[in-house]
Amino acid sequence: MAGSLRWWGEGLLGAGLAAFLCALRVQAVCEGATVTQELLKEGFHRDLLLKVELGVTGEHAGGCTVAARTHLPPGIYVDPYELASLQQHNLTKAVLIPDVVDVEAPEYLATGLLVLLYLEPDPWCSHCFRAALPVHGRYHRPAEDSEEALVILRSPEVLVCCCDNRLPAECWKPAEVDAACSGKNAGPCQWYNLIHKSAHEESILQVPVGLTQHSSMVCAVTLLATVFCSSLILTAVCKYGQFSEATFSE
Repeated sequence: MAGSLRWWGEGLLGAGLAAFLCALRVQAVCEGATVTQELLKEGFHRDLLLKVELGVTGEHAGGCTVAARTHLPPGIYVDPYELASLQQHNLTKAVLIPDVVDVEAPEYLATGLLVLLYLEPDPWCSHCFRAALPVHGRYHRPAEDSEEALVILRSPEVLVCCCDNRLPAECWKPAEVDAACSGKNAGPCQWYNLIHKSAHEESILQVPVGLTQHSSMVCAVTLLATVFCSSLILTAVCKYGQFSEATFSE
């Protein structure tokens, strides 16, 4: 009886140790993938730079399409006309969901945007991919005590679309993506979501805003400027304009 209990205990300990070592191996392999995002430039008009280093997991993704899926909050948007121009010149490739974007809407009337950005291989780094996308900050309501509004940009998802091979389930899980795979289409293609770690969990876009205590002054200056410019235009028209009797008769 004691021998069987001892044997059962050793077997359970061995199975637990094996499972623990397997989990450590999977974690070490999956944590080889790193995602970095940066907001370049200053002000309202920025460039979102995404870098993905697949590490050891990249050995299984040869010939696959790598993309990043990021959710843009209402305070930031992508100009679809600018994106179309960039794609026409093969400078970037992305899919906007929805594809119709109101570029004039302020932040409090806008909706979020889903962007699928296709990444290109980095010639200076093995298993590395990168892409840049122009983004723009929206107008925000005036604030009471701060001259900047903060727009939080979460870390993106890393997606891989493979047509010819299947990826190991330890680090990759099937994903639903409403976009075509830009790789080979000889066979059935499947999108995968990579389990990864982020160099920074989020990026912060600082958008300049006005102060509520300046509203009266801004309205007064705007009104005076409008009246002054209208007076100049009217004076110039009356002084230099040529009016005929036919013009007044019409």
